[in-house]
Amino acid sequence: MRKHQIENAAYEVATQIRVVEDTIESALEELAELQGRMIRARATARVATGTGHEALAKVATVLNGLVEARGGMADAHQILKATKQDVPGLRTTSFGDAEECPPTGSAELRVVA
Repeated sequence: MRKHQIENAAYEVATQIRVVEDTIESALEELAELQGRMIRARATARVATGTGHEALAKVATVLNGLVEARGGMADAHQILKATKQDVPGLRTTSFGDAEECPPTGSAELRVVA
């Protein structure tokens, strides 16, 4: 029973870490799109490059922060993968040929005792 609880908890963490990673990447995509739209809007309005530069710089700062967060999540993911070997009752589980972690959108996965 305890082993099953540990495996379920580990699965929930693995699934949630993928959700967080995907959310960060989606936010990065949206920020990149925003930057492009801001640049196109400035060009369409035919105003000076300095117009709106401060806002563009702030968006770039946010984007850089998310890139740092993405790297931090990747590091945390690797640490958790290594740490599972230290948890009694938690065995290595394979989710496919090459990946140890559940792939994105894998709602059909379940822990098998």
